[in-house]
Amino acid sequence: MVAKFYHIFKRFFDIIFSFLGLIILSPVILVIVILIKIDSRGPVFFKQERAGIDGKTFRLYKLRSMVENASSLGKLVNEKNDTRVTRLGCFLRKYRLDEIPQLWNILIGDLTFVGPRPEVPDYVKFYSEEQKNIFKVKPGLFCLSTITYLNDQDLFDNQGTAEQQYIGKIMPAKIAIDLKYIEGQSFINDFKIFIKVFFRLFGKQ
Repeated sequence: MVAKFYHIFKRFFDIIFSFLGLIILSPVILVIVILIKIDSRGPVFFKQERAGIDGKTFRLYKLRSMVENASSLGKLVNEKNDTRVTRLGCFLRKYRLDEIPQLWNILIGDLTFVGPRPEVPDYVKFYSEEQKNIFKVKPGLFCLSTITYLNDQDLFDNQGTAEQQYIGKIMPAKIAIDLKYIEGQSFINDFKIFIKVFFRLFGKQ
């Protein structure tokens, strides 16, 4: 009964605050859209397939922070000082402004505010059976692993390519954190994560 109420309330919260967020941030989105068009060629929005609840894919939206057709110019993993990132894109990524359109994903039910970050299907194929338990819940805009690996590019070294290191070390570590979240998810834990993310992104660095 408690679990059912938790999920109902969480969905209600998602709808209300994603809708309000889109309205309040619409002027910000408009300004960023104009700046993107001035800064570089290409579409305003970046769309990418991600694995959601039950492993089903959905289309995730972001404001474009890389050059046009960036996926054909390199791997899915972004390295530090990635030359595909535009000048404006560096600023958008620093303050996570490129993530704003995911409020739409939350509104339509693809995402929730707090939950494991959704992975691309190309990397999901490396999941173990235990790691696939992450698909029992709806993915989120942020989770504890978001804080821990906020700038995971800084963790890459010379021991293999960035993609190999992400798949072999960082991705499993993030999944382990998210699985622990799933085991103990509650209103209180979600609120704590929300506060931690807020201060990590907007507090003193």
